[in-house]
Amino acid sequence: MFRMRNILHCSILPLAFPAGPLYLRAIPKEAEQMDLRNIAIIAHVDHGKTTLVDELLKQSGAFRAGQAVAERAMDSNDLERERGITILAKCTSVEWKGARINIVDTPGHADFGGEVERILSMVDGVVLLVDAAEGPMPQTKFVTSKALALGLRPIVVLNKVDKPDAEPDRALNEVFDLFAALDADADQLDFPNLYASGRSGWADEDIDGPRHDLTALFRLIVNHVPKPRQLARADEDFTMLATTLAADPFVGRMLTGRVESGRVKTGQTIQALSRIGQKIEQFRVTKIRAFRGLAQQDIEEASAGDIVSLAGMSKATVSDTLAALAVEEPLAAQPIDPPTISVTFGINDSPLAGRDGSKVQSRVIRDRLLKEAESNVAIRVTDTPGGEAFEVAGRGELQMGVLIENMRREGFELSVSRPQVLFRDVDGQRNEPIEEVTIDVDDEYAGAVIEKITGPRRGEMTAMKPAGAGKTRIVALVPSRGLIGYHGEFLTDTRGTGVLNRVFHGWAPYKGPIPGRRAGVLISMENGTSVAYALFNLEDRGRMFIGAQEPVYQGMIIGEHSRDNDLEVNPLKGKKLTNIRASGKDDAVVLTTPVKMSLEQAIAYIDDDELVEVTPNAIRLRKRFLDTHERKRQARAAG
Repeated sequence: MFRMRNILHCSILPLAFPAGPLYLRAIPKEAEQMDLRNIAIIAHVDHGKTTLVDELLKQSGAFRAGQAVAERAMDSNDLERERGITILAKCTSVEWKGARINIVDTPGHADFGGEVERILSMVDGVVLLVDAAEGPMPQTKFVTSKALALGLRPIVVLNKVDKPDAEPDRALNEVFDLFAALDADADQLDFPNLYASGRSGWADEDIDGPRHDLTALFRLIVNHVPKPRQLARADEDFTMLATTLAADPFVGRMLTGRVESGRVKTGQTIQALSRIGQKIEQFRVTKIRAFRGLAQQDIEEASAGDIVSLAGMSKATVSDTLAALAVEEPLAAQPIDPPTISVTFGINDSPLAGRDGSKVQSRVIRDRLLKEAESNVAIRVTDTPGGEAFEVAGRGELQMGVLIENMRREGFELSVSRPQVLFRDVDGQRNEPIEEVTIDVDDEYAGAVIEKITGPRRGEMTAMKPAGAGKTRIVALVPSRGLIGYHGEFLTDTRGTGVLNRVFHGWAPYKGPIPGRRAGVLISMENGTSVAYALFNLEDRGRMFIGAQEPVYQGMIIGEHSRDNDLEVNPLKGKKLTNIRASGKDDAVVLTTPVKMSLEQAIAYIDDDELVEVTPNAIRLRKRFLDTHERKRQARAAG
């Protein structure tokens, strides 16, 4: 049994449980002829969709009696469990009264929208999960707009109605207003709704219903979601659009998607076509796997409408068409929104390089980034002129942070630059990405937040309304540039009580310069190990990022200066000892707890002339040029 953490880059491999084998024996073809439904569950971050899928699996009998099942079983990799969010789209399947329901758990964050756009092309209906207290949020709007544009008919589930602050009627009205704003047609606006508590495992048509189980949800899915339209094309030539790429240590490369027409059998020879119709390769299908509960089962034949994984190819990738040899036209692939920010990944060239990680060469870093770009179509990797760094373009800081975190856990050492916004020319005018920001904040801090967003960060406020319980909801359109590095400042302004959600809105003309970080930094002028006595004397100069007895080097950032200029300091300076007897005794040095930044905070904090050094055991800030004289030369050349 292999461990999941060894294949974090895989998109659609289910979690291995100790209670049973991951891949089960092949099941006969006649057992597959069931009533079929394909649905996606979409929701904002932390509105409870992964917990709801857990309950659907339990109540459908997907787990055997006594099987050990982790909480949030669909969050299958370490990062998803730690952060409590869904990063990779994952399939599962449940059976209910003779119907097979293929369920896709989609990411709720717009940074991982590349997953969402591809996955929605595999399903025939969506279950929109909305927190009854918070109502529809920005990420809800993002994913729902994609689903409505594809013509999918939604089922609305108002979750967490048993919370004390739940207002299901208000949330339902807000969902209707959202659908109307997204140009939903008459059928989509006439959506059915349920009241539910995913954690308690019940859903009812009426808020005062019996609250026993999820039968109402199962029934509504089977009755409301149409059968796959592909079922009518079962006698045509085989075609399938690859939507996710995975790597299996036993059978190699695997592509997952929905069979659009015809049938495919194990051992059959098929071909792969690119988006423009060019033949990529011809190969024999070695394995066909279907999703059954949390496991995948080998099946002998897949037919139109089912979601399966195929193995045997060596070159085909996401958005390619897998088809019978007679097919010449590729299937239309869903266009992916372009990246909005880019980050430069380089080798770690600090004096501490190579102490923690085993993968430090630029060649190894390049291979890993290209492998990521192959399975994640929302990421684009390009070489820089020097060859030792690579520009990675993606959707947002969170997506970049997840990629870097995965790489450091695999043993990589990197130096990462500040995110840069990608501009594009429209009719000769430079345009920049704009994000819709929704902020829930205590009434007393609303003024400070509005002042920051509409002032130096060039935002435009579009709505402001009371959100109940002494809170105000602010909606604004802000340039992506203005939000880089703002989250830490926002938490300071709101004393940690504010909640900020953001989603890509569109492109708009360049808004003008936006000031960066105001404070300077404290830079180490020596190599060695930090001393408590020196740090104690430097505390008047600003906040420290390191504690005593930590390795430091020349050019490393050890703290934030209380003024706007950078200051070079010596964190190695110890107390001078003499043979003269002192009249008083030495006081024990008590240091203020240093500020420890997360990966995303560090990336957002640095300036253009700084880098984040990322190793498996440490996150350090440093100047791009470590030598003092080199920094001065570069400043003169730039100025």
